[in-house]
Amino acid sequence: MEQYDVVVIGAGAAGMFCAAQAGQGGCKVLLLDNGKKLGRKILMSGGGRCNFTNMHTEPAAYLSENPHFCKSALARYTQWDFIDLVNRYGIAWHEKTLGQLFCDDSAQQIVSLLEQECQKGKVTFRLRSEISAVEKTEQGYAIQVNGQEVSTRSLVVASGGLSMPGLGASPFGYRLAEQFGLKVLPTRAGLVPFTLHKPLLEHLQTLSGVSVPAVMTAADGTVFRESILFTHRGLSGPAVLQLSSYWQPGEFVSVNLLPNLDLSAFLNQQRQDHPNQSLKNTLSLHLPKRLVECLQTLGQLPEVTLKQLNVPQQAALIEQLQNWQVQPNGTEGYRTAEVTLGGVDTRALSSKTMGANAVPGLYFIGEVVDVTGWLGGYNFQWAWSSAWACAQDLINQRSA
Repeated sequence: MEQYDVVVIGAGAAGMFCAAQAGQGGCKVLLLDNGKKLGRKILMSGGGRCNFTNMHTEPAAYLSENPHFCKSALARYTQWDFIDLVNRYGIAWHEKTLGQLFCDDSAQQIVSLLEQECQKGKVTFRLRSEISAVEKTEQGYAIQVNGQEVSTRSLVVASGGLSMPGLGASPFGYRLAEQFGLKVLPTRAGLVPFTLHKPLLEHLQTLSGVSVPAVMTAADGTVFRESILFTHRGLSGPAVLQLSSYWQPGEFVSVNLLPNLDLSAFLNQQRQDHPNQSLKNTLSLHLPKRLVECLQTLGQLPEVTLKQLNVPQQAALIEQLQNWQVQPNGTEGYRTAEVTLGGVDTRALSSKTMGANAVPGLYFIGEVVDVTGWLGGYNFQWAWSSAWACAQDLINQRSA
């Protein structure tokens, strides 16, 4: 029987980084994954350029039933620590917007970095690994992998969530947590496009591909100022993806389509300068013409000239464009979701070590845990930080 100090399940961002750190700290580490490739989700992230962290990472950018849980790990291994590692590997990067950092070249550079870090730690990789059973033993854990048994003192679950099943996502980590008595909070798709009810969708489908800057507000008051994108299924774009994590079925969201304009003053000035200009052409100075035409077809904007636009109509128009109420039909689900909300209840884990309080030697890191970040590199930073915190305890346990 093969014996290891640590077995890590899941060769994604959190799993590879934890394995590397633990290996470099002197642990004998085996890294298992059910796929054919390392870091599959990393490779397609950020449009293939991997949004590997965010310069503004802070606990407020994370959703969890226990919002204080992420603070310790994020403070102990920060975005600056990972940026330093990226720089040591000579990987060129750039900031896009709102502190989002991307590789100049390819996400493969981050996977290669992690692979090289694992090699430095003498980590054993085993891909296409099907785990049929995990049992607690006096020494630690016995794992049945591809018909063979592996024993380990410590077991780290970094198997991710349910998002993007095409990349091998599975509920394995949740089932394992429940097997050992840990509570798993309800899961749902996060950072995911909205779908729309049929009547509205049929009108808005004509706008597929149109993007506009907007401010979106959820029913609970959460606000995001980014762009929205009309699609053939509904609404997408950064503002929509962000808000989806805060949306509950049945709720309306508010969309301000002209967040950077004093619309009342603009209309008054245009009426004075061009009284015979149509409202449609006036609004098309700040909004895509197709969008204005669509809103008119929906009966949400009057087909009048500026001099015909009366005071009640103007007030209704401003309300419509700057507080447009949309009730999503649902989301596109795990198929296109970037993350999974919910997961292993953090109240069952140590925020310092990621270890299960009641089950010695069992750890949960990354997306499988009930910690979900905003769009823009926050979830990668949680992967690095939670993995690092876990690895420090693994190293300490080995030398104890």
